[in-house]
Formats: sequence, structure tokens, C-alpha cells
Amino acid sequence: MALPARDSELVQIVDAALADAARRAGPFLACRIGCMQCCHGAFAINALDAERLRTGMAELRATDPALATGIERRARAWLAEHGPHFPGDLQTGVLGTSDFERARFDDFANDAPCPALDPATGRCDVYTWRPMTCRVFGPPVRAVDDSGAEGIGHCELCFIGAPPEQVAACEMPVPHDLESELLDQMRSSGESVVAFALLR
Repeated sequence: MALPARDSELVQIVDAALADAARRAGPFLACRIGCMQCCHGAFAINALDAERLRTGMAELRATDPALATGIERRARAWLAEHGPHFPGDLQTGVLGTSDFERARFDDFANDAPCPALDPATGRCDVYTWRPMTCRVFGPPVRAVDDSGAEGIGHCELCFIGAPPEQVAACEMPVPHDLESELLDQMRSSGESVVAFALLR
């Protein structure tokens, strides 16, 4: 399954928004190489994220096979440890959507390091192709919680001691409409986790 042509536009928009939010945030944004708190714990990725990761792995297999092999080794180890508790289809890697499966995912692999994370360097080995969740984590982002309430959230390590107006002034806009449009073009249902995408 190929990425939609405008996926590169989506990535450019988000990365530019992140750079602008970081500029406005200044020292309140704690994100830096080696800070790995947000690289622990499983999270859902959509079909665009998964295909972007697959594209990246294909490129690494061609240009840096040793790096690709290391990533795959970590992904297999991750699945060997956490796969038996995966709340979804182990064959396809698609997360389940029942209330029971969603509840199980809330407690799934919460402390596990992402298999794309190099524990020796603290760097993401697929940074160029990382999921949208990774691209928007850190700065203030507007979101709706499970109860339907809207608010602005940010990494707990960022904006320590910042007044609410400073946080609001650094809000990062996220192009959800474009992302939804591209997902519709893919006609792919279901979410997954990073480990599956790295191995397919």
C-alpha cells in the first residue's frame, strides 16, 4: 500500500508547526536528543503512520542494512515479550475495537521502550519516518479526551512553571482534516503499534 501523494505535505506542515511552536516556547520546551520519556509505552498508530514506517524501513534495508537489522531485532524482541498480551489480531497487527480490547490497550506495554529507540544513543532510528503522535508530542496541542471535553495538553516535562497564557501562546496547530482526508484515500481500517509496522 503506497502513501498518498500529499503525505509529504502533511509531514512538512506538521514539522513546520513544531519548529514554530518550539521557537515560541524557548526554554519551556524540554525536548532534546536523549530525552526518552515519550519513547516508552505503546500507543496506537494509524495506516499513514504504519506505511510511513514501512517506507522508512525499506529505505534503511537498502541503504543501511545493519541499522535495519538492529531495529528489526528490537521489534521482534518487543513482540515476543508483549505480543501474547496484544489486544488485537497478532497476524495483522490491527488493534481490536471492542470496549474490552480498548480497556486492555490502556494497560498494554505502558513502560516498554519503543523498538525504534536506540537505547545506547537515546535516538530514534526511524526519526525521519516517525508517527504523527511522536511529531506533535511535547508542545501544547489541543485535543478532545474520552469524555468529549476539549483542552490543551503537553508533555509533563515541558512548560514547568509557565503561566497558562504562555502555554496557550505556544499551542501547536495540527492539520487533522488533511490527515483524515489522506486516511480516507488509503481505505485502510484499523490501528496498530510501531513494532508491527517495523517488520512488514
